[in-house]
Amino acid sequence: MAEQSQPQRTPLYDEHLKAGGRMVDFAGWQLPVRYTDVIAEHRAVRRAAGLFDVSHMGEIRFRGPGAKAFLQYLTPNDVAKLKPGRAHYSGLLSERGTYLDDVLLYMLAEDDYLMVVNAANREQDVAWIRGHEHPDCTIEDQSDDFALLALQGPKAAAILARHTPLDLGAIRYYRFARGTVCGEEAIVSRTGYTGEDGFELYLAPPSAPVVWRTLLADGEADGLVPAGLGARDTLRLEAGMALYGHEIDQRRTPYEAGLGWVVKLGKGDFIGRQALVEQRQRGVEERLVGFEIKGKGIARPGCRVIAGGRPVGTVASGTWSPTLERAIGTTYVPAALAEPGTALGVEVRNRLLEAAVVPLPFYHRR
Repeated sequence: MAEQSQPQRTPLYDEHLKAGGRMVDFAGWQLPVRYTDVIAEHRAVRRAAGLFDVSHMGEIRFRGPGAKAFLQYLTPNDVAKLKPGRAHYSGLLSERGTYLDDVLLYMLAEDDYLMVVNAANREQDVAWIRGHEHPDCTIEDQSDDFALLALQGPKAAAILARHTPLDLGAIRYYRFARGTVCGEEAIVSRTGYTGEDGFELYLAPPSAPVVWRTLLADGEADGLVPAGLGARDTLRLEAGMALYGHEIDQRRTPYEAGLGWVVKLGKGDFIGRQALVEQRQRGVEERLVGFEIKGKGIARPGCRVIAGGRPVGTVASGTWSPTLERAIGTTYVPAALAEPGTALGVEVRNRLLEAAVVPLPFYHRR
């Protein structure tokens, strides 16, 4: 019988234990689901700031004179519009136009790019990319070379500004700069997965603990707390951000997922383009929608969604929203049922909960 591999640990594993983190296995990693209370951590990020360890994410480097052309073919967004110091959201698509993964792509310099991929997909992403390898582009899995911290919330900039010489005001959304944080070399990116202002800090693994400890100690008076996977999930769902394996997967295209803005058909050929052209011409059969539960009860992933007395889908993500103080979720429904206000039912423990389609995202930052 084959021995099962042990979950990996990030460079901050010991810090999580010291902070009372409740550790769980997630995508092959041991990570904190919470430290105190998911709702408290969630609200801290909305009102002040939270610090997340997302070092499990994968990083793939593309370098060489053919890097831009290769990435243009590999992804649906327009890589030609990137400049050094800028990033964009994109995806890796199958020939059917469906998601293999969603990614962030950073242009570090001319002919030098960094792609950030989901931890659970890292190995298959690397293998798939190498299967399309371009002769003038080198591909390197650099995931072990990075630790990644996310400082998120309305007070994130003020906290970080005390620990870096970088002009954070000059780093706009989806921009980044190289510099130091707490005396450690870092890539400072104005990106995140919470719907709040904030930064993601790419560090050498040995640098992560000192940056983690320094930011938390100094930011405590501002309301900064360590935050776990539980809060990260409720925050991203309120913000209408897709999670691979839930809102997007190998069955779903960007058009169905409400992410058609990442598809630039006019840039030239890319993997999945023809399938997306055809889908756009005929229209999508199903769309991702948000819904709210009326009354008590929480819809969880996998619950059946009912409309007109018949099943029309299953819940992709569902939770109780600490910000809105009601139960919310996402699901795919036939396009005719995607209009806000459409009545739905969700089966939860042999009960049919009343629900209604609402616009995404659920939450907008003020």
